[in-house]
Amino acid sequence: MKTLAKYSIGLGDRFGHQGSAQLKAIIAASEKGIDITPVWNKSNREHITIGTQPLDVRIEADSVTKGAGFKKPYFVDADHINIDTVDRFIECSDFFTIDVASYIGKKADEKDILEFLSGAEKYNGGLKIAGTKLSFESSISQIKHIAEKYLFAAIKARDIYRKIEKAKGNGNFITEVSIDEVVQPQTPVELFFILKMLASENIPVQTIAPKFSGRFNKGVDYVGDPLLFAKEFESDLLVIDYAAKEFGLPENLKMSIHSGSDKFSLYSHIGSIIKKYNKGIHLKTAGTTWLEEVIGLAESGGKGLDFVKEIYIKSLEKIEELCAPYADVININVSSLPSKQEISEWNSDKFSDSLKHNPGSSDYNPNMRQLIHVAYKLAALQMKDYFRLLETNEQIVSKCVYENIYNRHICRLFDLK
Repeated sequence: MKTLAKYSIGLGDRFGHQGSAQLKAIIAASEKGIDITPVWNKSNREHITIGTQPLDVRIEADSVTKGAGFKKPYFVDADHINIDTVDRFIECSDFFTIDVASYIGKKADEKDILEFLSGAEKYNGGLKIAGTKLSFESSISQIKHIAEKYLFAAIKARDIYRKIEKAKGNGNFITEVSIDEVVQPQTPVELFFILKMLASENIPVQTIAPKFSGRFNKGVDYVGDPLLFAKEFESDLLVIDYAAKEFGLPENLKMSIHSGSDKFSLYSHIGSIIKKYNKGIHLKTAGTTWLEEVIGLAESGGKGLDFVKEIYIKSLEKIEELCAPYADVININVSSLPSKQEISEWNSDKFSDSLKHNPGSSDYNPNMRQLIHVAYKLAALQMKDYFRLLETNEQIVSKCVYENIYNRHICRLFDLK
């Protein structure tokens, strides 16, 4: 049976050129005693936008690991798939992030709800997390409300899982369930009963991605109270551990943090809590690799700088179109975006420093960074020119990608010096 290791990182690589630099960061962590399983991921939306196929991600992952002599496990994730999009990923993926957010709030059949409630009666009156000080109230009416909100989504997760299992066979892939792309965070009690639902549907989920309080905007730091996040994260971590034992779920079941890219104010909390309880984590870093490519081209100057300036200027013209699909996970103050005239006069340092996620820099502009984050479609429209620039400036671009994954993410999360 394929089993996900204690620590794993989802590595987004939209244009398929940075696998080696990303893997180099994983190898560097291993040399410091932190073994991390790389999981290359790319969503259906990204494939459609760029014009790639899921097989392209498999080819990249196989090629870079072979080239580096990497003998440890690695995976290719069908990221945020649903019943309508899963088919094209089945053959080449061995990790499936089943996204059921769109089904949350839709009510299951009454008989299914009643059947679930009959198996949950023992939790009427309260829920005590064994071995901890955590306890929660849980009445039958509350459990019924949770079932009415989440059971249909769990049933849909089952349908998607069974479709994959029929094609690939039991135990031949990793299953993650994503419930994070919703407005309201799940409470620990809700998470407990969601895991019971998944267990009841015989889904051997190895990672689950809940929704937390605060905003997880793309490519920038967490917006919210980090201490509140830490409290939620710790409670959810303990609930997941207890639920795995209580319901017979895989013993390696762990938390997945989505939109994890650059949530630097949370990393010390996450790192200390998983260390405290000796637990694992799956962190998705997603689209910041594309941002590092833009930064690298800006630093290279010449044609590279001209190209990314053009991308930015076009993104200003198409801002509504580019931002619409990401409306829930970006928050751009348009008045703080530099104008076309300003950008045209910038040198390499000014452009790259505005994009680099360095809050201590007076040049850093999180609004510009978020806009460029969603503007990868514009580079896809000039793919040949973009790839030529990436290849010409490979050394400086790959250095940016490596330093982002290793220094900003891995070292922060695991407190490496």
